[in-house]
Amino acid sequence: MKREIEALENQTLDPEFWQDQNRAKEVTQKLSRVKNRVETYEGWHSRLKDLFDLVDIGLSEEDEKLIDEVSSEVATGSKELNRELERYELENLLSGDFDDSAALVTINAGAGGTDAQDWTEMLLRMYLRWCEQRGYKTEILDQSPGEEAGLKSATFKAEGSFAYGYLCCEKGVHRLVRKSPFKQGNDSRQTSFATVEVTPMTDGSENLVEINDDDIEIDTMRS
Repeated sequence: MKREIEALENQTLDPEFWQDQNRAKEVTQKLSRVKNRVETYEGWHSRLKDLFDLVDIGLSEEDEKLIDEVSSEVATGSKELNRELERYELENLLSGDFDDSAALVTINAGAGGTDAQDWTEMLLRMYLRWCEQRGYKTEILDQSPGEEAGLKSATFKAEGSFAYGYLCCEKGVHRLVRKSPFKQGNDSRQTSFATVEVTPMTDGSENLVEINDDDIEIDTMRS
């Protein structure tokens, strides 16, 4: 990773590097991601060393109160490290072509009337909150309000490490079953639906579709 960082930094020193803004953005984002991984790795080593030092202190002390405090700190630190390692291992499984891309998320209300529109707004708030907790940058691109409450549809962009890799599993139809707050005097359960679509955002350089020039027919007309 350090060799990769050096190679990417050398690219940024090229006088013509910033002339291609899309390429420059791609390289700088990749450089930032790799640097973050190295910093995380080195941080783990430092914290692990601190935990071992605490263990040595605990073993050398005879004060039971101090030993209990050290044991508690070691247990908490170990738990946090394990949680971070599990997340790191999960991200290593996100090895798809677009998993590390930004994501475009669209939510559309389905069957269920006002309840479905309310459910759509609930999903939007849930996803935005989740993105906030992960440190993702979000931007609402479009919203269509419902007649009484909620949203008919909403689209937002999420930018951050493995945004698409995490969010792509949300694709599909989401169902909510509850007593409707919009139908007074009706205790029956209301089933509402909302559809979620997740699309990776790329710079268009992946050549997703190749078209042979011989297959193109051009008609020119003039009036």
